[in-house]
Amino acid sequence: MPEGDRPRERLWTLGPEALKPEELIAILLRTGVAGKSAVQLAAELLRDHGHSLNRLSQTDRALLAKRKGLGRTKAIQLKAAFELARRIAAEQQHRQVVDTPAKAAACLREEFRSADREVFRVVLLDTKHRLIQIREVSVGTINASLVEPREVFKEAIAHSATFVILAHNHPSGDPTPSSEDIAITKRLVKAGELLGIEVHDHLILGQRTASRPHDYVSLRELGLM
Repeated sequence: MPEGDRPRERLWTLGPEALKPEELIAILLRTGVAGKSAVQLAAELLRDHGHSLNRLSQTDRALLAKRKGLGRTKAIQLKAAFELARRIAAEQQHRQVVDTPAKAAACLREEFRSADREVFRVVLLDTKHRLIQIREVSVGTINASLVEPREVFKEAIAHSATFVILAHNHPSGDPTPSSEDIAITKRLVKAGELLGIEVHDHLILGQRTASRPHDYVSLRELGLM
């Protein structure tokens, strides 16, 4: 490959935004394998993950290491880069105003992205609806026995939160609330009223489809709280 076409040289000359995803990955991989350049190896890696950086980032490091041409060192380099990207996204979210379901969903997508089970989280907000923290409450099938008001509100009290947004995912991809989801929401709203902490909303995250333009539902928007 001519020196001017190499990803490292192109990044230096044109800036990282000019490079294709496979070129950026190739820089992390550094080398390819016999008969295959780092760019070709990266392109195959993306193709096998549906050309999705998100899906690639979720792949277990042990599975990456077993892939021909990668190995333990390259797998570590990839996972480190993806983790840095996740932490940058988390930093950018810090103290942002979260006053609509769409903004809340934007904060939560990264939190739920790799979850293969139902996870219940609580978003803590200050008096101006600025994000304080997102805390995990429980993992597993969401029901009244797992989601205790004490666990939901103890972090809110500890961080002097004025508002909270409840959130959990449906691994099936369908965010339609169940009767249990609605019952838990109403129970937590009442508990919050006693503590002087308003439950602003309850979001359920799933997946966007052709017939479903959003990957989440807001129980407040649905009039269910």
